[in-house]
Amino acid sequence: MNQKSNQPGNCDWLPEDNREEKNGASCDWSAPQPVAPKTDNRSAIYTFCDDYTWQGVEQERYKAEAGGWAAIARNVLIGARGESVLFDLRYFEIAPGGHSSLEKHQHEHVVVGIRGRGQVLLGGKIHQVGFLDTLYLAPDDPHQLLNPFDEPFGFFCIVNHDRDRPRPVDADELKQLLAGSAGKAILP
Repeated sequence: MNQKSNQPGNCDWLPEDNREEKNGASCDWSAPQPVAPKTDNRSAIYTFCDDYTWQGVEQERYKAEAGGWAAIARNVLIGARGESVLFDLRYFEIAPGGHSSLEKHQHEHVVVGIRGRGQVLLGGKIHQVGFLDTLYLAPDDPHQLLNPFDEPFGFFCIVNHDRDRPRPVDADELKQLLAGSAGKAILP
């Protein structure tokens, strides 16, 4: 055991080689306070079906309001049935020729390609997305998912449960995106 283990910034599991002085490692970390479980929080299994749906999960419209998107459906797998998780796991599927809205928001999210292939507008460029390709979408980064191919494009999307609402890109951002290399693919 490290003889300095009761001093701030020291760990009793680190060898006594001045590791903290070399790389700044510290054990002055405290775990986040546990979230009290919700009373309706129950373990569940949602069985996958061959048509990329899940038993017990309703397929929903992509967004309640119309406009700026086409031929996309949403399935909320985790986060809509009283779970106490801090994230939602959703499955989106874009039909051939469809696309998500061109948007930005303060929350970050992760996208994992699961079915077919698609494209993403990210960093002002169009990138191909295939099976198990994984995207990290940073806060306030304009983005859009597209399916110009002849098969469905499906992906998991992991997002904070409590999050801000997406907002459209402003006129200057749109003008800049349309003038860039991705301009022909963007569907505002």
